[in-house]
Formats: sequence, C-alpha cells, structure tokens
Amino acid sequence: MRRICAVKRSVRFPVSAALLRRLALASIIANVGIVVTGGAVRLTASGLGCPTWPRCTDDSYVTTSEMGVHGVIEFGNRLLTFAVGVIALAVLVAVLLHRPRRRELIPLAVAVLFGIPAQAVVGGITVLTNLNPWVVGLHFLASMLVIAAAYALWRRIKDPAGPAVAVVPAPLRTLTGLTTVVSAAVLVIGTWVTGSGPHAGDQGAARNGLDPETISQVHADSVFLLIGLSVALVFAFRAVGAQRAARAALVLVAVELGQGLIGFVQYFTNLPALLVGAHMLGSCLVLLATLSVQWSTRERRLLAPSPAPDAVDRAVPVAA
Repeated sequence: MRRICAVKRSVRFPVSAALLRRLALASIIANVGIVVTGGAVRLTASGLGCPTWPRCTDDSYVTTSEMGVHGVIEFGNRLLTFAVGVIALAVLVAVLLHRPRRRELIPLAVAVLFGIPAQAVVGGITVLTNLNPWVVGLHFLASMLVIAAAYALWRRIKDPAGPAVAVVPAPLRTLTGLTTVVSAAVLVIGTWVTGSGPHAGDQGAARNGLDPETISQVHADSVFLLIGLSVALVFAFRAVGAQRAARAALVLVAVELGQGLIGFVQYFTNLPALLVGAHMLGSCLVLLATLSVQWSTRERRLLAPSPAPDAVDRAVPVAA
C-alpha cells in the first residue's frame, strides 16, 4: 500500500516553461482581441443587439433570427468572452502544474482568470444602462487592466524567480513611472473622447455631454506630453548605457507615433469606423509598450544556490 501511494505521489503532469510562456502570450492576444471585437460591436451599432444581460433576450440566452445581424454580432462577442476565459483557465492550470512551482505566478494567473468575468459583468451593466458612455468607458478600462495583468504574468514567466534589481538610476525610474501614469491618463481621456463622439453603439444611446472638439484637444495635448516623455526616456536610457530599456522606449515612441497618426487621420475624416477600430487596437499596443518600458528598468536574477552542508563543513579550516 505504501509503495502504491508513493507511485501515485510521483505521478505528475509537468508543464514545460515554453508551453507556459505560449499560453500566457495567447492570453494577452486573446484579451487584446476581445477589445477589438468589442469595438466592432460599438462601431456597427450592435451594442444593444442583445438588449438585456445575462440573457440575450428576456426569453433566450442566445440570439434569435428576428434580431438580425446586430444580435449575431453582440452575441458573438459574448461567446468570445468564454473563449478568453478558457485560455485564462488553461494558463492557471499550467502554472499549477509547472515544476518547480513558482508561487509568485499564481496570484497573477488568478487575477487574469477572475478579471475576465468581472470585465464581462461591467459589459453587462453597459447593456442594462442602455450603453451609458461612462460605463462603456469603464468597460474598456477594465479590459486594459486584464491585459496589464496578463502581460505581467507573461513577463514574470520569462524572468527568473530571483529578486528584482534596478538597472537604471532612481531618477530614471521616477521618469518611467511618470510616463506610465501619463500613458494611463491618455487611455482614460480617450474614453471621454469616445463618449462624446458619434459611435455610441446604438442610435438611441446617450452621449456624455462633453464638447467633442474640446475634449479631443485635451486628449491630443496629453498624447504630445506622453510622446515627449517617451523621447526623453530614449535619450536618458542611452546616456546611462541601459540599452535594453532604450530599445523598449524607442518601440514605445514608434507605437505612439503610429497611434497618433491614426488618431489625427480619423479626427479629420469624420471618424470612419475602420480607423476607430484600428485606434482601439493601437490603445492596447500603447499599453503593452508602456509596460515593456516599465519592466525594462529592472531585471530579475537567479539566486546563487546554497552550498551543501557537508561542503560548508569541509570549507571551514580546522585548528591544529
């Protein structure tokens, strides 16, 4: 009996680090994808394609033929939430099965998994409030938080399990933190711009009452500030020889310039739906590039293995 129990305890289904990284990357991609498809719901005026939640109608959890293409689009986006959740669950299981187990990964995997239904609940509230623009903006920001957690998990999987060590001076870490705060502010103000614009998700949905031209200018000014801070980071990192951080900051500048170009073109072409959708994808990329810069200011190093007790004993000189 003892032998059988020992065999059972030795049976494991280890998950390789490579598979774990792939699953975590898939989780990032899936969460970005749900943002883009959610944008498609709004841009096709399908936000109330399913007029209630969690059911699609008062009598059905699925769309009906009478609801037309708008119902199909909205219900399809709801189904994608389950697919994203399955990937997040697979990541959590993989983290638990990975050997040696890295306990620091578990809270991040749990945060991503439970963040997805929380984000879905906020999405349901948007429907129940007839696409209130402030709630719609909160729905988008909730997705950004889940993406941030998924990215953090992916990076922690790639990094060794040792302690974090700063690779740039403290003033540059402060500048990086300020850039991250401004990047988050740009995302928040962007939701205000969206809430004042024409793409409400449904013809009868209300707007937030902000002047579109004024709030768009505020958004543009915040973007200029973000680009300026990012360019400063490139030169500052290079000045101290932090080449990895400088490359990350350069990627951030490139993403910001691309996103800014899309923003200006869509503004002066009366917000075509295709460009607005591309701008939503760009928002996710700006977030990921910002987090990459933040991550590049520190690195994790493997702890030196402790010497065996007998080796320590042999190393101690013995008095004659």
